Amino acid sequence: TPPGMGHPQLLYRQPAYEKRFPTCPEIPVFLGSEILHESKSDDGAIHIIERSCKLNVDAPRLLKKIAGVEYVFFIQKNTVNWKERTLRIEAHNETFANRVVVLETCSYSVHPENEEWTCFEQSASLDIKSFFGFESTVEKIAMKQYTSNIKRGKEVIEHYLKELISQGITFIPRWTPPVAHGQKAEQVLAASHDTNDAPLESGAHGATKEQTGSSCPPAEPVSPDADKLDADYIERYLGQLTPMQESCLIRLRQWLQETHKGKIPKDEHILRFLRARDFNIDKAREMLCQSLSWRKQYQVDYILQSWRPPALLDEYYTGGWHYQDRDGRPLYILRLGQMDTKGLVKALGEESLLRHVLSINEEGQKRCEENTNLFGRPITSWTCLVDLEGLNMRHLWRPGVKALLRIIEVVEDNYPETLGRLLIVRAPRVFPVLWTLVSPFINENTRQKFLIYSGNNYQGPGGLVDYVDKEVIPDFLGGDCMCTVPEGGLVPKSLYQTDEEPENADHIRLWTETIYHSASVLRGAPHEIVVEILEGESVITWDFDILKGDVVFSLFHSKRAPETSHKEATLPGTSAAGDNVQLIDKTWVLGVDYSRVESPLVCREGESIQGSHVTRWPGFYVLQWKMHGPLPCSGTSLPRVDDVLASLQVSSHKCKLIYYYEVLASKDFSSHSSGDSRLGWQGPTETWAGTLGLVGWSSKAGCCS
Repeated sequence: TPPGMGHPQLLYRQPAYEKRFPTCPEIPVFLGSEILHESKSDDGAIHIIERSCKLNVDAPRLLKKIAGVEYVFFIQKNTVNWKERTLRIEAHNETFANRVVVLETCSYSVHPENEEWTCFEQSASLDIKSFFGFESTVEKIAMKQYTSNIKRGKEVIEHYLKELISQGITFIPRWTPPVAHGQKAEQVLAASHDTNDAPLESGAHGATKEQTGSSCPPAEPVSPDADKLDADYIERYLGQLTPMQESCLIRLRQWLQETHKGKIPKDEHILRFLRARDFNIDKAREMLCQSLSWRKQYQVDYILQSWRPPALLDEYYTGGWHYQDRDGRPLYILRLGQMDTKGLVKALGEESLLRHVLSINEEGQKRCEENTNLFGRPITSWTCLVDLEGLNMRHLWRPGVKALLRIIEVVEDNYPETLGRLLIVRAPRVFPVLWTLVSPFINENTRQKFLIYSGNNYQGPGGLVDYVDKEVIPDFLGGDCMCTVPEGGLVPKSLYQTDEEPENADHIRLWTETIYHSASVLRGAPHEIVVEILEGESVITWDFDILKGDVVFSLFHSKRAPETSHKEATLPGTSAAGDNVQLIDKTWVLGVDYSRVESPLVCREGESIQGSHVTRWPGFYVLQWKMHGPLPCSGTSLPRVDDVLASLQVSSHKCKLIYYYEVLASKDFSSHSSGDSRLGWQGPTETWAGTLGLVGWSSKAGCCS
């Protein structure tokens, strides 16, 4: 693009955006609009249009009935400044304005330092003052609408961009001031700083660098098929990727966006799992989904805020962070030979040690992000320097080795490709014995990153100085840098826990504590839980992840109290259901003894499901998870080929899930939701108005949504 022109996509976006009105078949919830006010400045540089937009919100029929409306109206004001090359979109709700206030502002502008970049900045707020006691429900509807429609915004813009190009509109002239009386055209053109028109490029031919926020860091490109990432973004945050690897990343991220409601991991996190499985997308997806469910079940995302190591760990755990290596990777030093592993296990227990190691891994990821911003290049792993001076047979204590193996297994499953290099120094003669025990549990890709030095071989060329700057090498390894990593020592036996003393002392939150429950679903033996509702219009909410297999989720109501019973599997050769519980008696008749109040929902392996139900009657509500199988083929007794193939793909007759549910009584519902009903976002994030199709589109690169 010639200097001073600005990126052609910015000039072209406004005409494409205007094609969404008065109706837009590409956005089904957008039913129509009418212009309330339109004005232009005398010189034609500023164009303002104010519209009333009619929307069909996907809300429960009960809520619409209570509210007394079928549709929602928003007022949207678009201001185009052709001279300054900006597009500003402001929106607020007209319906229920005295109960709910939705404000949104979006702006497009040319980056002040790079004319080829378009900046996008967005801010919004949702303030629910009161809504008939359904504040929380309205909030959930708003977020659900947003997540289902925000992706469409980009697709719609690209659709109309291609439509304009197909009509032969391939450039948009830069704005020039009108010719005044007595002024020559050449002078007018000179005043506009440019004499050329801006050629148009669709996203398929030239990637647009979208900028988010006021600082405008490079983000993802505009692409009709969303099949490419911006080259600058890849180089800055992800490292080298082949086209195939890039495609795998995008496909896996899109799948997560479609199946996992709520928080989606960053591109760097997804990429680690792809690399750990050599970019086999199916294997990477399975590994990543298991890890996401594990993180959710044990609330690992909050471990840095919630975990405070006991004083005993601070004194006797011989590990700590220490600057970075020559490649900019965070450096962690572990003086394993000086650590009393038996004493720590005896005094604190295996669970607290595991939680501490996980907090170290979470801190490592955080430091990688900080170093990426500090050094201006992708740093996705850290280096670990392990000093084995002092390692002897007491470290081979069986429970201690067992704890070590468990820690290795958890870290390998959930933090793949986070270890960039492992430097083992001063390995004694007993080390091969320990290595024989633990090496089978370490991934081959990880083992290739190990460098082992015995004796003093780590000193001099070819040793630590090749990987760590000399001024950073710790003093206890012959360097000049004072290292604050604890020296450890033997844990006093007086601090050991007794056999009767539980592991969950007041200062330790056990790893097994979680709000989620685990369950198995067998063929012919669904898992069911019962919720007794004493008054109408209570709210049942649920949140569950499918760890293995496919299940069908249903919600039933009955006036009769079900009886709890543990059923055994109906298939020969399978064991008892264990944590599988059935409540609905086989003699019960659907429609007579109980009724279905929510349509069956097929949930696939790896999916994360959230939902709620406003009860209409008192009684007993049963949440049911049932194994999903091929439906019988009607009209013929012969099986279909697809059904046979599906049955062959089932590797086990057991599905696994984790779930959490909560019941809010109607008297508590309003007060419970009012505490969370006021939401505010700043920056390029999700907004309700964006949900309703009023915003053009946004692009977020590597952000946790």
